[in-house]
Amino acid sequence: MSVLSFFKASSAIPLKDYTEKMFKSTRMKSFWAFSFAYAIYYVCRLSFNVAKPILVNNGILTPTELGVIGSATFITYAVGKFVNSALADHSNIVRFFSVGLFFSALANFAMGMNTSAIVLTIIWGFNGWVQSMGVGPCVVALSRWYDDKERGSYYGFWSVAHNVGEGITFVVTAAVITTFGWRAGFNFAGIAGLLGVLVTIMFMKDSPESCGYKPIIKTESKDEVFDNKEVLKHQWDVIKNPAIWILAVASCCMYIARYGVNSWGVFFLENGKGYTTIEAASIISVNSIVGILGTVVSGWLSDRFLHGKRNIMTIGVSLLNAISLAAFLFAPNGNTWFSIIALSVFGITLGIQLCFLGGLLATDISHKSASGIALGMMGVFGYAGAAAGEFLTGFMLDKTTVINEAGKKIYDFDSLSYFWVGADVCSVLASVLFAIVVYYQTKRITN
Repeated sequence: MSVLSFFKASSAIPLKDYTEKMFKSTRMKSFWAFSFAYAIYYVCRLSFNVAKPILVNNGILTPTELGVIGSATFITYAVGKFVNSALADHSNIVRFFSVGLFFSALANFAMGMNTSAIVLTIIWGFNGWVQSMGVGPCVVALSRWYDDKERGSYYGFWSVAHNVGEGITFVVTAAVITTFGWRAGFNFAGIAGLLGVLVTIMFMKDSPESCGYKPIIKTESKDEVFDNKEVLKHQWDVIKNPAIWILAVASCCMYIARYGVNSWGVFFLENGKGYTTIEAASIISVNSIVGILGTVVSGWLSDRFLHGKRNIMTIGVSLLNAISLAAFLFAPNGNTWFSIIALSVFGITLGIQLCFLGGLLATDISHKSASGIALGMMGVFGYAGAAAGEFLTGFMLDKTTVINEAGKKIYDFDSLSYFWVGADVCSVLASVLFAIVVYYQTKRITN
């Protein structure tokens, strides 16, 4: 069996007699399987973030090296998300998804066996590529199994997976690292990844047609058949749409702010605010935990009360996100509850942003057979921003660090805070421009 035939989308089998209950049962098992496994994808992606303080404090890596390693995975993830999300439109998403998680688990095991910055960069860069094989199949699964009236709600429910994965990382992985060392943290992530692969293979399904059910994606006419040529046509329409590019810029800026907190938040609180690793990781986990609320209600609220019109809601949420981020970063030292409240607001609004800017708005204005590439474009820009932010953060820390008379390193976090907040404000402005462009595009079509 060739690689192409292995990943080829499952063929439709003859339509079988089935009840609506049978269909929904199969669909729900598949939904929970890829949602659980996607949470594990995040455990395998964020393990390095929790290990950062101990790697620097033990003299294993410098902040600049941390930034380079982090940038490597963001760059490969950005490119991979575009390529692999486009491929997911044509693929057996169960196999595609499982292979990515399997190799991500192996990458985590390998990270725990090395201390060379060059080797770690190569391994984590590889991890970024295989990590990009996760999100596309999930979005394609949502498009294949859910119609327009349901997709927004289930997209929001699925998006909770990344919050769960982040929560596990910042609580469980941090505890493992504190108790058993940084190598054990990577091993824990690797074991979790293998468990996720097993769940995926057992319960996730490729498409309704491959299970003998009627397809969800409707063709535009009785004579139209969705072959690869037709899918490519719709994918090209996505690439030509200026609204998609504006949305991608908004996603790029939002991801700089997002990973300012997710990737460097523990380091910031430990070295800038004086918390221990467990305390810092626990505070950052609040961002992920409360983000579940924003993620869950985002699609449901916009589907039920805004009739799927999410543009105005995106602008308001993005503005509140920038304000809460500034409040968290510039909170007085020792004011833990103020930091937690500010981070909670940031987490809730970020959950909504990730749902909207991260993919749902892009799929809303794209043909459903091209949902993978629409999401991929958001990924390219989003993680390009994350990569730039990761490198610049590490570089700025190294250049502004001073050593006091006691030999302790003093980091300048003020410049970084302005950088992260400024990026978030740019995301707000791009969201406004996106809403304007989509309004006039819709008006032109209706006229």
